[in-house]
Amino acid sequence: MPTANTRRPHGLFVGLCTLDVIQLVDHVPGPDEKLAAIDQSVAAGGPATGAAVTFAHLGGSATLLTAIGAHPLGAAAAADLTRLGVRVTDLAPGASGPPAVSSVLVTAATGARAVASTNARGHRLHPPADLDRSVAACDLVALDGHHRELALAAARAGRAAGRTTLLDGGSWKDGTPELLPFVDVAVCSADFRPPGTRTPAQTLRYLRGHGVGWAAVSRGGAPLLWAGPGGGGAVEVPRTPVADTLGAGDVLHGALAHHLALRGELTDEKFAGALRGACEVASRACASFGTREWMRTPEQEESKGPGTSPAN
Repeated sequence: MPTANTRRPHGLFVGLCTLDVIQLVDHVPGPDEKLAAIDQSVAAGGPATGAAVTFAHLGGSATLLTAIGAHPLGAAAAADLTRLGVRVTDLAPGASGPPAVSSVLVTAATGARAVASTNARGHRLHPPADLDRSVAACDLVALDGHHRELALAAARAGRAAGRTTLLDGGSWKDGTPELLPFVDVAVCSADFRPPGTRTPAQTLRYLRGHGVGWAAVSRGGAPLLWAGPGGGGAVEVPRTPVADTLGAGDVLHGALAHHLALRGELTDEKFAGALRGACEVASRACASFGTREWMRTPEQEESKGPGTSPAN
């Protein structure tokens, strides 16, 4: 397989695609309260989708296996991804219903977000006939655990082909136990709690005990805790003024995938270094509203007119 020195790293991202409608507010409204938003953004979202966007922005070649469908809202999500350089393989092209829509309220003073979404429950996806070829052409397979059958098939294919498999553990899902034996790297949020676990240390032990080579738990602005074959440690999160935490975990995984795809055979030292690099990118993303603004160049910022919403 070509090395990172001869071509861009190629990541295969498998999982959820949503259309995110993001509103910046001064407070989350109460019952029957109407509120004028300060700003808004509309963009394709979802863990695997956000990771693929980040991977492409950092210079990688990203392919996303997901469900979008033929609804006009799905077309908006697909157009956003195409604009950002993500190649999309839509496994539900004839679906006439709307895609999963995430309604997001971001509180301006804290950057905290409230999210309501239907996630992936509207689709049952089967692996494409050319999955093995797609896996063979990539350096890394990244999964978010959504679309259970597809995720398991991609993880198995990745392991069979000797590709690094990366799991974004945002939350524990029914299909997670099936995935873990085929996962090389798992980076999970503090909300990811396997049965019988209550602390990040217990989560790391569980993951390592169920076949995951390298594991980490993110805890917002607190240091990430990680464990690997040779030990473990903590990775500090760079301090930054927080404007919006939406999608920070997706950016973390996309940046980590990019680092891992460039580092070759994984070691504890390389894993810790990749985590540090990914944390720097995710922290930068938290400093602006929405999930696209952080990717703007200085020239784009200068050309942005006053009162204009972030990239939609």
